[in-house]
Amino acid sequence: MKKVFEKINFIWQKFKKIDDKFWDDLEEQLITSDVSINTAEKIISDMKRKSYQEKISGPEGLRNLLKEEIADILGTGGKRELKYSDEPPTVYMVVGVNGTGKTSSIAKIANMFKKQGKKIIIAAADTFRAAAVEQLGHFAEILGIDMVSHQRNSDPGAVVYDSLEKAVARRADIVIIDTAGRMQTSYNLMEELKKIKMVVRKKLGRGPDEVLLTIDSTTGQNARNQAEKFAESVDVTGIILTKVDSTSRGGIIITIKNDLKIPVRIITDGEKLEDIYYFDAGSFADMMFS
Repeated sequence: MKKVFEKINFIWQKFKKIDDKFWDDLEEQLITSDVSINTAEKIISDMKRKSYQEKISGPEGLRNLLKEEIADILGTGGKRELKYSDEPPTVYMVVGVNGTGKTSSIAKIANMFKKQGKKIIIAAADTFRAAAVEQLGHFAEILGIDMVSHQRNSDPGAVVYDSLEKAVARRADIVIIDTAGRMQTSYNLMEELKKIKMVVRKKLGRGPDEVLLTIDSTTGQNARNQAEKFAESVDVTGIILTKVDSTSRGGIIITIKNDLKIPVRIITDGEKLEDIYYFDAGSFADMMFS
């Protein structure tokens, strides 16, 4: 992974003393790294308070303090794996706008669980995007797992229902649902996603075990708007942060967690099916300043 807070790393060399100019510069660099103004102000305020209480004045001490602040916002306690239902099938609903790596993330999650010996079915419920079913079908063939699909522009809810029927009949462990990322209006898209959740609840007596939102780490502040809209409609339980190995600045996930209280659950950082990891806040904060 490349450094995502590269400019901030130069601050520690630039300033010989900690004054108002230092704090202003640090806040500015946080904001240009896609940390929201609200979140940047919180970080700076907490750092000032702790540095005073703990008598920290040197650059290295403040650098470590910033890492601690970021890790604290993102959530300490190590890796948090995806919820797994005691009553199969476990259902993961994956949402997100087109181009955020949703399809490849589904394939990586499927591969991860297949290696654990789980029996998986993919529901190709993005019936509106050209080639969506074909892309998923390609991955399903490579992985040797079942996929349920209908004709293009067919009812996504029907695809999900048939997928769950098949999962119950074949005693599958996991169903991963792909969903549309773009429709005629945002309202139509969100209503369709709500309908899919209702289909799951009607069939299994409970909603999806996880609703995972794919966020492209290079998107910037627009990713916060995406997260807010999806969270309002379908109760997102976690973020899949994609394309972490590119030119991402990384601050957007700090913003999403602080402002919207949605945790990052998984990160992907490459083209291979194995390039997927459970998110660890401490390790990620270290990586930002490596």
